Amino acid sequence: MSLQKFKLIFYVPPTSLQACQTAIFSAGAGRFPGPGGYTECCFTSRGMGQFRPGEGANPNIGEVGKLEEVEEVKVEVMCVGRDVAGKAVEALKKAHPYEEPAYEVYKMEDF
Repeated sequence: MSLQKFKLIFYVPPTSLQACQTAIFSAGAGRFPGPGGYTECCFTSRGMGQFRPGEGANPNIGEVGKLEEVEEVKVEVMCVGRDVAGKAVEALKKAHPYEEPAYEVYKMEDF
């Protein structure tokens, strides 16, 4: 039986992209299963993110109570095994500049 695959998706300012990629790849994310031995595989796309920090926030970008729009990079990366997905999320949280990084984890299916 093969290990379950997960997709980690997160959003990061362009200036912190490299640090976050290095962190998740070091945790084992981005390794493509198969004979090719591919590593550091991901997909990135640029877009605009928005948020309004609440009263208890200490935002890295923007001001409390003010709507902020920032350029961000969306990163999609595969994680083989639940343990790798967990370690990648943990590494992402440490490397990401935001107080609360936006990320999602999805279980993938084999067909």
